[in-house]
Amino acid sequence: MARRLRFNGTDSKNGGCPAVHEDLDSGEIIVQGTPLTDPDDLSRLQHFGPGDAAVAVPRELLVNHGPKEIERVPKVIDLEEFGRLFETFEHSAWHLETRRGYASDREDTAYAEFVTTGMAPCDPDSEWCVNIRQQTSRGKSVGRVRVVDNPPTEGQLFLLSYARCNAATGEDVRNLYREDAERAHLPAEDFWIFDSRLVAVLRFDDADVFNDVEIITEPSEVLRYCQVRDAAVHASIPYDQFAAQLDSKG
Repeated sequence: MARRLRFNGTDSKNGGCPAVHEDLDSGEIIVQGTPLTDPDDLSRLQHFGPGDAAVAVPRELLVNHGPKEIERVPKVIDLEEFGRLFETFEHSAWHLETRRGYASDREDTAYAEFVTTGMAPCDPDSEWCVNIRQQTSRGKSVGRVRVVDNPPTEGQLFLLSYARCNAATGEDVRNLYREDAERAHLPAEDFWIFDSRLVAVLRFDDADVFNDVEIITEPSEVLRYCQVRDAAVHASIPYDQFAAQLDSKG
C-alpha cells in the first residue's frame, strides 16, 4: 500500500528538488535531493549499507522544513475561541473543505428542506452571515474551496446549493473535483487560514462530527498551508460555474 505522504516544503526557487515530505502514518521524514553517486564520496559515508541511498540537500531545507520536535504537542482551542477568530482577523480568512459530508449540516433544518426541494434555504440575518458581511464590507477577504466527489454526495450538493448564501456575504466560493484536488496534491484536511499567519485545523470523527480545533502558528507549517491555499484556488473554479457544469452533465 502506498504511503500517505504530505509535502512539507521546498527551498527550490523553481518548485522542484530538493524537498521534504512526511509519512502521515509512521511519522518518517522523506528527504528528496540530488543523489550522491561518486564512489569516493560514498566510500566516506559511515554505516552506508548496500540498500541505502544518499542525497545532498541545502542546510536551509532541513532548517526551514524539517521537524523541530520529535513529537509536536498540538494546541487545541474550544469552539468559543474558534468563533472569535472570525471577528478578530485583520485582512483574510480562507477555508478548505474536503469531507464528503458534515454531521452539523445533516442536523440542520435547512438540510431537510434541501432534500425535499433541492434548494438550500438562505438566512441572510443569521449570526454567521451578518458577521461575514460586516467583515467583507470592511475590505477583508473571505473565501473557501470545496472539494467535490464525482458524482457528488448529498452533503456536497447541499453545500453547493448553499454557496449562493456564502457568496451573498462577500465570500469567494470555489469548487473542484476530488481527482483534481489529488492532482494538485491538496491534503485531505479541513482548515481555516487567518491572515496568512494562523491555521485552524478542524478535527472530525468518523461520523463527520466536529470535535475540536488545532491551532498552528509555526511559520514553516503555516507557509505549507498557504501554499496549499494557492494551489487550491488555482485548480478550482467559481461555485456557480461548477454548478452549471454539473447541471449540464445531468
